Amino acid sequence: MARHLITSAIPYINGIKHLGNLVGSQLPADLYARYLRGRGHEVLFLCATDEHGTPAELAAAKAGQPVADYCAAMHDVQADIAQRFGLSFDHFGRSSSPQNHRLTQYFAGRLNDQGLIREVTEDQVYSVTDARFLPDRYIEGTCPNCGFTDARGDQCDNCTKQLDPTDLIDPRSTISGATDLEVRTTKHLYLEQSRLKGQLADWIDSKTDWPILTTSIAKKWLNDGDGLQDRGITRDLDWGIPVRDGDADWPGMEGKVFYVWFDAPIEYIACAQEWVDAGKGANWESWWRTDKGAADVRYTQFMGKDNVPFHTLSFPATIMGADDGWKLVDYIKSFNYLNYDGGQFSTSRGRGVFMDQALEILPSDTWRWWLLSHAPETSDAEFTWTAFVQDVNKDLADVLGNFVSRITKFCRSKFGDAVPAGGTEGPAEAALIADLTARVAAYAAHMDAIEVRKAAAELRAIWVAGNEYLQSTAPWTTFKTDPDAAAVQVRMGLNLIRLYGVLSAPFIPDASAAMLDAVGATDAGWPDDVAAALHALPAGHAFTVPDNLFTKITDDQRDDWAARFAGVRT
Repeated sequence: MARHLITSAIPYINGIKHLGNLVGSQLPADLYARYLRGRGHEVLFLCATDEHGTPAELAAAKAGQPVADYCAAMHDVQADIAQRFGLSFDHFGRSSSPQNHRLTQYFAGRLNDQGLIREVTEDQVYSVTDARFLPDRYIEGTCPNCGFTDARGDQCDNCTKQLDPTDLIDPRSTISGATDLEVRTTKHLYLEQSRLKGQLADWIDSKTDWPILTTSIAKKWLNDGDGLQDRGITRDLDWGIPVRDGDADWPGMEGKVFYVWFDAPIEYIACAQEWVDAGKGANWESWWRTDKGAADVRYTQFMGKDNVPFHTLSFPATIMGADDGWKLVDYIKSFNYLNYDGGQFSTSRGRGVFMDQALEILPSDTWRWWLLSHAPETSDAEFTWTAFVQDVNKDLADVLGNFVSRITKFCRSKFGDAVPAGGTEGPAEAALIADLTARVAAYAAHMDAIEVRKAAAELRAIWVAGNEYLQSTAPWTTFKTDPDAAAVQVRMGLNLIRLYGVLSAPFIPDASAAMLDAVGATDAGWPDDVAAALHALPAGHAFTVPDNLFTKITDDQRDDWAARFAGVRT
């Protein structure tokens, strides 16, 4: 039994996430965690809400709530939705936790002791009306290059020219619309991660098993242009972790907070402390400190490609720079984007399906299956309602659901509510066992390698194999002339339900539980021996006929949902 630490990119607090966010981190992380637990490994699966930064303040102001109250409420909302989607976090924490405050301040102090923090004086745009410094993206104006009137302080979306806020003509605050902006001098702390470039490069080069997407992004940020740059780790904001050197005040940094991208990854570690403090576990250091047992832990992160630079460079720079025995990530599984019906998911415009809305119209397993079987691993993928309905109806209703319904109902009608006895297995059963033995091995290999789409395709093929066996043996026809032979076929079919319940659990946990409950095998373990697994239910073992696992989606439902989720969320 191995020990596996798993984290998914922590979702930002300002609203409910859409399905593109879900499939880019949390859902595949849950798939892997469930699989490893099913194989008997010890797993600690952590996630949290990312609660600091200007967007949290603005979202709270829009909601008319104090920012702390807003974050607390939205954390509960996101935790509830995650639970209803079957995300099996061992703990779902908060980056605003006392544990993360202490740990972030500790890391800053440790980096300072190592000589990796320097103070920088710089000019930034200040809004007199808003009484605050404005981040680049909260300043808009006319682009000096193309004349676009809604260019942002960091880039013009019309001509793509990179900008500084001071380049804009007639700049204004996106918070209030105020134009009384002025340039003021402020001081900030910078992490000198450029000094760690060689160490980071050697570390990245050593990860020969990482996905190409992960390493290509990391090396691009490490080497392209001016290469790895030092990074500001503080901001002039009210909401956040106060800038302190461990337990001591940091002279000149009064009233400032740490930059959200400094404290957010540290929450992965703090979340383990929260897990222990919540009474859910013990000895968090054995997961995170190499001198306390974490050297034997395999740490895997899941994230969308936009988060890769921070997790391959900035967060590792914090860990390396602290030089204090903290665990570095072993494997980073990154994903491309899932687009929506000819365009993009958009949180700001409410375009696409959001997690809460998805659960209003269909069970979580339906979404889990489609999203994982179409995970954007090697390229961007696209959600369309036509493909979604077609695939869900075929894979879940026609293949898996129909198989379970047919065999249980037929057995009850001809043999009663127990596994039938009699008959001797023949070539059809031997061929099925041989085929499934190879397929289960392939499925496990894909899951071990976190090849999500390949694993889904193999699982689908395993379901199809059972259907083809029933079609070829046709127990409903065999029963008319040879009841004993039909008993063999039905017995095999019921054992297939048990096998499907175990193998399907990482993808569709609710349907898996229903299958295992129907055949009275809720304690079934991983099928290391497929032949044995297909004989696990003996003659006389009771079963029940479950409700339909999946209901087919109609064309009218498809058309209604396509129209409903095309525009702005209300």
